[in-house]
Amino acid sequence: MDSALSDPHNGSAEGGGAANGTTRPPSTPEGIALAYGSLLLMALLPIFFGALRSVRCARGKNASDMPETITSRDAARFPIIASCTLLGLYLFFKIFSQEYINLLLSMYFFVLGILALSHTISPFMNKFFPANFPNRQYQLLFTQGSGENKEEIINYEFDAKDLVCLGLSSIVGVWYLLRKHWIANNLFGLAFSLNGVELLHLNNVSTGCILLGGLFIYDVFWVFGTNVMVTVAKSFEAPIKLVFPQDLLEKGLEADNFAMLGLGDIVIPGIFIALLLRFDISLKKNTHTYFYTSFAAYIFGLGLTIFIMHIFKHAQPALLYLVPACIGFPVLVALAKGEVTEMFSYESSAEILPHTPRLTHFPTVSGSPASLADSMQQKLAGPRRRRPQNPSAM
Repeated sequence: MDSALSDPHNGSAEGGGAANGTTRPPSTPEGIALAYGSLLLMALLPIFFGALRSVRCARGKNASDMPETITSRDAARFPIIASCTLLGLYLFFKIFSQEYINLLLSMYFFVLGILALSHTISPFMNKFFPANFPNRQYQLLFTQGSGENKEEIINYEFDAKDLVCLGLSSIVGVWYLLRKHWIANNLFGLAFSLNGVELLHLNNVSTGCILLGGLFIYDVFWVFGTNVMVTVAKSFEAPIKLVFPQDLLEKGLEADNFAMLGLGDIVIPGIFIALLLRFDISLKKNTHTYFYTSFAAYIFGLGLTIFIMHIFKHAQPALLYLVPACIGFPVLVALAKGEVTEMFSYESSAEILPHTPRLTHFPTVSGSPASLADSMQQKLAGPRRRRPQNPSAM
């Protein structure tokens, strides 16, 4: 997983540093500011909307809509798995032809990108369909075994509107496959990031601290300790990073001197920020203090990364600055409010979120485990002991 922010002065690009053996002219201050301002904005969008959609994430029939819960065990193993994957890719690029590897990976991410982009734009596209649109329902079902031993492998329900979104996403996919244009790359990268923040759920804050702490060490080691991370990032022609040209003002859409931001720097802090949003909602105070605090901490951390990189003229491991900010700021707020115990005892997997596959409004609250248990006790006690319930907590 690429998780390094590239140096704006090294002429980094998806295809390499220099063309025809000549050194690229240095980027202008305006071009650098535009590139990294755009990367910052693109990083914030999937985190913000992905966090909102993580709250709305349906526990329905579609496997693609089911959140994947990350436990503390998964979090502890993830840096090791990521390191093995990164080193494996590095060795593959050193041993085998880069052209054939990228061709294989391009086909793989072509399929994944279409599905991710279709899932991302589906809620927005629904607003543009007319009321009389013939929206037929379909189901894709794969099973194994027979009789009582039959097990579902894939059970995916979709409709005609989803097929339209799939067709539009396929156009972007073909554009990316044929041209590898940076705009198509970013559309897929944003879709991957938003889906990651939406569908990957940390079960509690402790797990989030383990995951971010482990990847903090992972990021620092592979960026500062070796050249593996930067080499893979530049050689890997797949939408695993957001890119923006620093020479856009000079060359327009055909610019080729890119600054880049790995998707890991978006998704990993993003799923922690989404967890804090769900924690905010469980408090039932109609405030999103921890979400906005962690969101501001992310802006601060990524801005500090860009500043340090500009000063030292070297690619920086963004998680080196993002992890302390995203964990430290909310914990300080919890200490000030006396809610540290509530924060670390909160279990996201115990929350019962509303079943809303495509919500058009933001839910006000979602009951905490304690409030849900109290509600169940009241129902079992009978009508005489039942107290009026707040409808917004259902």
